Amino acid sequence: MRIAPFVSVYKFSARLVRRSRRSRLLGALGLLPVILAVILQITRAAAAGGGLDGLEVFSNFVMGFSLQFLVLLLSLFFGTAITADEVDNKTLTYPATRPVSKAAFILGKYASSVSFLLVLVLTSTVVSFLILMIDRLSYGTAWTFLGRSLAALGFGTICYTALFTFAGTFLRKSVLIGLVFCFGWENVVQYFPGTTQKFTIMHWLKSLLPGLGAGMGSPEGGGLTAFLLFRHEPSPVGTAVAVLLLLTAVFLALAVAVFSRKEYLFDE
Repeated sequence: MRIAPFVSVYKFSARLVRRSRRSRLLGALGLLPVILAVILQITRAAAAGGGLDGLEVFSNFVMGFSLQFLVLLLSLFFGTAITADEVDNKTLTYPATRPVSKAAFILGKYASSVSFLLVLVLTSTVVSFLILMIDRLSYGTAWTFLGRSLAALGFGTICYTALFTFAGTFLRKSVLIGLVFCFGWENVVQYFPGTTQKFTIMHWLKSLLPGLGAGMGSPEGGGLTAFLLFRHEPSPVGTAVAVLLLLTAVFLALAVAVFSRKEYLFDE
């Protein structure tokens, strides 16, 4: 695949993503972690210093919402739309009449969607962290926790969007099936004991998170990620990164293969 067509598709798609109604509506979901952080911070302040530690609140509530709901939902709607929009708008003929390979077309649109989602999700997470940790920004190990949290969210966005890009190339009801997968399989099987949970993407994402307060240097550390890592049997971080990158590459390769061979009928 030549790089120039990919760059052209990426730039054109990036402009469309930024201006689309979907981006405005679903992009507003990115504000929910910030709103949640503000509410939780007000609640903590009203408790006059009592209740949960700011980092504990961030790890269990904000990260729980972002990783297990926000990333899944955004990746689903943006990933499936990469080909669905072209079919619904009957614009698939335009890429076919231009010197752009179908691989460059899919990968360019995927990259533009992922770029938008990464900025949205990671920015809202950092702002939420700063709100909840405003009085403890010198707490060095908390920044390490933030870094690993951002890695999990980033890999989740990249991998899930690749999966739903692939699903969107051959499933007519890809959004509906994706919702069942996200909030059925991914949010249930991850709590199964043993190796079963390794058949979810969520298992590998959670393996990037710190353990239950280990090494955080905080007396409240025992509650860190207690909700997210409930019954989780983590895999090594290096293995998790390798699996997530491999899955992303496989999903994108399958998406390109299906899109290159499938004949899309507008009257379906």
